[in-house]
Amino acid sequence: MLKVAALTGYKSYELGIYKNNDPAVEYIKKTISRKIVELAEEGLEWVIISGQPGVELWGAEALFDLQQAYDTLKLAVMTPFLNQEENWKEENKELYEMVMMQADFTESLSKLPYTAPWQFRNKNNFFLQKSDVAIILFDEEKEGSPKFFYEAAKKYQETNPYEIRVLDFYDLQATVDEENF
Repeated sequence: MLKVAALTGYKSYELGIYKNNDPAVEYIKKTISRKIVELAEEGLEWVIISGQPGVELWGAEALFDLQQAYDTLKLAVMTPFLNQEENWKEENKELYEMVMMQADFTESLSKLPYTAPWQFRNKNNFFLQKSDVAIILFDEEKEGSPKFFYEAAKKYQETNPYEIRVLDFYDLQATVDEENF
């Protein structure tokens, strides 16, 4: 049974999205919502994110909307290090703070500010060990930050029962087509 999902994907700038009110964001949130609902029907209880701008924060917003219908769904924000948002644009900081206030659980995995890439590797390993399934917006043809988690999840899958549910650009296009039909 899939109780915990790790949600990740591209950062907003990797998708060429520079405003959280960009129309594309609504399609991304709807696509993520569909996947979360699918998993909620299978018993999903928690979604964990690291709080990165882009897919993770938009996914948190999508989950908050779903909580009205699925009141057993909870959000945990597990940041890789302290003060990760301090150099972000104001708009992303505001969304991050709203997500942090509404989340059911928040914690920083490292008690230090950013010091080295090992903090991201630790976060990936922690997420893999604590979740049953990954929801990842990723396309192998488009490089970007989700590649590291995706590759770690594939490797983890070799020795552990773990599901990877990839959302790709075809899924996004299907949402756009359905919404505009």
